[in-house]
Amino acid sequence: MTTFDKREEGFEKQFVLDEELRFKANARRNKFLGLWAAQKLGLSGAEADAYAKAVVMADFEDKGVDLSDHQIRRTMDELMAKAIQEIKAGS
Repeated sequence: MTTFDKREEGFEKQFVLDEELRFKANARRNKFLGLWAAQKLGLSGAEADAYAKAVVMADFEDKGVDLSDHQIRRTMDELMAKAIQEIKAGS
């Protein structure tokens, strides 16, 4: 195997790891976002967990969250950073 082949293989492995991290972080962020939305609606406990799962699968308009797109996007960005940090820390 040439040096070029080894570098290419290394880049491919890193790409796979990056995509896996992105997938896990998106899933975790969506869960956090659902819990955040449930809190805004006054839900807690099992109701909040169920709502979080439903939000991950549905649009916000369909679930009754009355917030601007900007507020939701900003929260999603914050939660993505939190999700990545937790995954890197092994949580």
